[in-house]
Amino acid sequence: MLGLSVYARPRSAVEIEQRLRSIEQRLELSGRRASASAENTVDRVGGIIASALTGMAARFRGGAEAAEIGDVAAKLGNDALRRLSHEVEHRPLVTLAVAIGVGILVCLVSHRP
Repeated sequence: MLGLSVYARPRSAVEIEQRLRSIEQRLELSGRRASASAENTVDRVGGIIASALTGMAARFRGGAEAAEIGDVAAKLGNDALRRLSHEVEHRPLVTLAVAIGVGILVCLVSHRP
């Protein structure tokens, strides 16, 4: 304290040079460790980002497939509606009887304990 060092003062230029080399070696070793640590961190972060992007791409692909399935379902629904309207126009009594039968079945199923 008060300007005193914990280390003994070097007595010659050779000692100063040795201490400087020692400090340089420690700094190089610390730098290598920091560099390796930074590389590992960059690799880990890169892996996390790649995983997240892959997941997002899979979700978008899944969304495209769902949209395709939705389109097919809409087409099938439209076809069924066209057929039903055709049947109602040509056979109204049969359609009415089927509707009453379905209503009775739904009523029976919903009142079961």
